[in-house]
Amino acid sequence: MTQHFLSGFFEPKSVVVFGASERPGAVGMLVFQNMLESFQGKVYAINSKHSQIQGQPAFPNLDALDEPVDLAVIATPAAGVPGIIEQCGVHGIKNAIILSAGFREAGPQGVRLERMLMENARRYNLRFIGPNCLGVMRPSVGLNATFNKGSARSGQLALVSQSGAICTAILDWAAAQDIGFSTVVSMGISADADFGEILDYLVNDPKTSSILLYIEGVHNARSFMSGLRAAARVKPVIAIKVGRHATGSKAVMSHTGALVGADDVFDTALSRAGVVRGTRITNLFSAATALTAGFRLQGERLAIITNGGGPGVMATDRAADLNIPLAELSTDVLAALNQFLPTTWSHSNPLDIIGDATPDRYAHALEICLKDDGVDGVMVILTPQAMTDPTGVAEEVARIAMAQKKPVFACWMGHVQVEPGREVLRNAGVPTYHTPETVVEAFAFLVAHYRNQNMLLQTPGAISRGDPPDAEGARMIIEGALSEGRTILSESESKAVLGAFHIRTAQAVVVHTPTEALVQAEIIGMPVALKVNSPDITHKSDVGGVRLGLSSAQAVRSAYLDLIETVKRNRPDARIEGLTVEPMLRRPNGREILVGITRDDLFGPVVTFGAGGTAVEALADRAVTLPPLNKDLAREVIGRTRIAKTLGKFRQIPPVHMESLEKVLLRVSEIACELPLVKELDINPLIVDETGAIAVDARIVVGYHSGTMRPYDHMAIHPYPHYLVSHWQLPDGTDVTIRPISPEDAKIGYTFVHNLSVRSKYFRFMQSLEDLTPAMLARFTQIDYDREMALIATVQQNGQEIEIGVTRYTTNPDGKTCEMAIVVADDWQRRGIGHHLLERLMSRARDYGLEVMEGNVIANNDDMLRMVERHGFAITEVPDDALIRRIHKQLR
Repeated sequence: MTQHFLSGFFEPKSVVVFGASERPGAVGMLVFQNMLESFQGKVYAINSKHSQIQGQPAFPNLDALDEPVDLAVIATPAAGVPGIIEQCGVHGIKNAIILSAGFREAGPQGVRLERMLMENARRYNLRFIGPNCLGVMRPSVGLNATFNKGSARSGQLALVSQSGAICTAILDWAAAQDIGFSTVVSMGISADADFGEILDYLVNDPKTSSILLYIEGVHNARSFMSGLRAAARVKPVIAIKVGRHATGSKAVMSHTGALVGADDVFDTALSRAGVVRGTRITNLFSAATALTAGFRLQGERLAIITNGGGPGVMATDRAADLNIPLAELSTDVLAALNQFLPTTWSHSNPLDIIGDATPDRYAHALEICLKDDGVDGVMVILTPQAMTDPTGVAEEVARIAMAQKKPVFACWMGHVQVEPGREVLRNAGVPTYHTPETVVEAFAFLVAHYRNQNMLLQTPGAISRGDPPDAEGARMIIEGALSEGRTILSESESKAVLGAFHIRTAQAVVVHTPTEALVQAEIIGMPVALKVNSPDITHKSDVGGVRLGLSSAQAVRSAYLDLIETVKRNRPDARIEGLTVEPMLRRPNGREILVGITRDDLFGPVVTFGAGGTAVEALADRAVTLPPLNKDLAREVIGRTRIAKTLGKFRQIPPVHMESLEKVLLRVSEIACELPLVKELDINPLIVDETGAIAVDARIVVGYHSGTMRPYDHMAIHPYPHYLVSHWQLPDGTDVTIRPISPEDAKIGYTFVHNLSVRSKYFRFMQSLEDLTPAMLARFTQIDYDREMALIATVQQNGQEIEIGVTRYTTNPDGKTCEMAIVVADDWQRRGIGHHLLERLMSRARDYGLEVMEGNVIANNDDMLRMVERHGFAITEVPDDALIRRIHKQLR
């Protein structure tokens, strides 16, 4: 439970401002003024030309200041920033916020300055936010290290934005809406600290309950996804990503590559991380109002209460647009409503309780709906009609909503007459909006968060435990092609790779003469199909390179010659390496599907599913997802396509064998995980019917992988590392499983810590701790297997898995060292479990290139100190803290 390495940005005791100024409108003037007005710690000014700034002493440099400083804020011209970072490093300052512009956005000279800045920061292990940013706010401690005109009210909403202008707009709007912030971070160009690290801090920040992100680009996909997944596990995260239609230019070698744009991938990445995406800035405003109310949905069914039919229809239409189901009122609820509502009420949802609705009528309708188990949230609409009491209704709605866990949203339409009622609702914490559509959109954010939590919990393995593929054989086929200078596998090679992963394919034989074609057609059995075999032709049908339904010897030989002639005429530059002969599959109930892989520049391999056939681009019916997949995720991506509706019973056609289709998706996911050399893959068409699925045509594009040799380094989401699962036996015969932790271990992890003795808890967490909070459980179980590892030891007792020990390391920002911790259940101590866990943990750390393992141990934890000493750890005292011992081991 050591302090996060970014804590100095958000909880500093002292701050120095470089470039502090008195010049009106200057960045240095505004930021220093903001700090003086609100910061609860010490603030120092650095200015080489003046001895006093805004009534405070100014120092020419840090040598003259000669005081310890936690955080530097830099508001000087860009040319001097690398030198200032050097000065900070020499004086032991570990955190800096660089407001200065003029780096990579300023051309070659700026790029050189940024390189110097990075080199100096790394030399002293100094972390910084920026450059070219608005700055950072932490209202709870009065930190306003920005040049924004004004601060923010303290609250529980965090805002992280790559645009300073967006920050200022949201802050200005939030002030009028009385919305407060725990943290505001303007990232700038993110030359150092990026989204992933900021999110990693916020997930354990007790002052933050919800997070808003404004994203223009991401530098490190793995860090970004890790931070998002950890945060969204316990805190709603709303993200706006701009540049939705900037797909970039690339040479497209497959149908899959032609269909998938960068924004498709970003969207599915956010969903897999449990994050809700907005498309407009107004989405952030609506979401902020809903999030600050602290709602957590238990379902997605909405009830609408209104005193006007039109607004109810408007809300219903918007709910249908956003796939929000309206609650179906039970018979008992309808009967209860009939007892006091006019006979002319709508008798359905939306509940139109008529234009003369009194506060009492609204209250009864709201209370009855909230008690219905089939209702997960209620939207209350009021229009100011002649007999309406907007303020009285608001008082009743506020009274009821404050006593409920289910979310209640208000829409008081109009302005002058309803404003006092809106004020009542806002003061009660009821999210309040001006239009029905906006209310539904706000509720939709909560629904999307509810739905995405299931996506977040999925941590599939790279390879299924049963029936593993021949990944090594497939790899050899690919490496053979690359050694010949080829980047496109032949159809036969492509199908061989699919076969290695147990995907059923249609038989295909390469022939080079009309006679060979005839012989193979007779062996296979007519009718057959002929297809051109060329490494230069992506889409065979586009150049006349396919002949189907050939059912006689004469037709086969004639088609061979005609096909060759047609392709040469349409593509004279293409190399023709014969034709393939394939059986014509008789599948009258078959649906043509496309399943593929493409490679995103940021997020790595992407799995695609959709409608197949020759019109695949025209239909453009596809959905994408990030591997690894399991059955739940395979069903989810299938369900996002239009063709999914035809996979069930369709007119007189029986439903497809869905298990076979899901299996193909899982096997394609395995290819994406296990074969980083695969850049693109097309299975088009995959014919699926009631008997199963078969790949008729396949094409694979390959290329060398430029990443590290670490397992799954090419992927944005690290699969669950099944390969690290092992079994061990205690001397008394007890079977112990050692395996990586997973999100599903939250329950047994909670029980494990709860059952530890007070002494063991103190030795592990170095503080008094009764139980793990939900945020701590999420942080400990929802991990990034690439930069951290937690291994748990479990046994079976009474048919249940019990955790008896856990050890973990987390990689430090330097990428070379790691912090470790270990604890064993009291009843299982002194049986060798800790030794075995530590050996496995050190082995994993070495495999990932870590050089040093460190940790803190309570000085009187004799058992722990003896154990680590036996494993070669050096033990040293900690200056100024006699209660702690520092342990240290060189791993390499």
